Amino acid sequence: MDSRLNAKEKHHALALYIVLAGLFIASLVVCNLIANKFISLDLGFYTFVLSAGVLPYPITFLITDFLSEFYGRKRTNYVILSGFIALIFVLFVIWLGSQFNSIENSPISDSSYDLLFGNSQRVIIASMAAYLFAQLIDVRIFHFWKKVTSGRHLWLRNNFSTIISQLVDTTLVVGIIFIDTESFGTIGKMILDGWLFKILCALFDTPIMYIGSWLFKLKFKISEIQYR
Repeated sequence: MDSRLNAKEKHHALALYIVLAGLFIASLVVCNLIANKFISLDLGFYTFVLSAGVLPYPITFLITDFLSEFYGRKRTNYVILSGFIALIFVLFVIWLGSQFNSIENSPISDSSYDLLFGNSQRVIIASMAAYLFAQLIDVRIFHFWKKVTSGRHLWLRNNFSTIISQLVDTTLVVGIIFIDTESFGTIGKMILDGWLFKILCALFDTPIMYIGSWLFKLKFKISEIQYR
């Protein structure tokens, strides 16, 4: 880890990295577990029709932008890969649970379990495909703009990377899940609503990104941690 940090600062930097990675993976997993529920979200100026799984998903992109900014592309990709492995494990556990019959007084019956998780395998597989493309695109675009602007204009790379990558993510997820069950018009409306909501979240998380950046630099007195 960066030789400019003392032992205590290195410990704190590693602890922050682990906490952010944990929040990222937790948000990613819960997104997929609640994705089968669709909701109507009225913000006054527009009513979004969304999967409930979209609600925590913008957190994952805020975290990857923060990790990209301060821990670099390589360490951020480690977290993205860890999330992918976590999704595979969740998929396996859901399948494993379906292989055993529920007992007579079980609060959740076999039919309830199948109703709840029956489409989860398809949702998770769709999410895994979209996730890898979108997250890796997000990190690449983030670092592209960071290089072009010589590290200035944090708002630019934070928002542009998310706007483009979220369009990829939303299109792939909705398309894979509903391509054979819904009309193209309905799929297009779902993609638009999901994407616009994520853009809105990206705009709102920009001040959070700036506050996090300020606190990080205040704590560690450096703009990025370098790993050897």
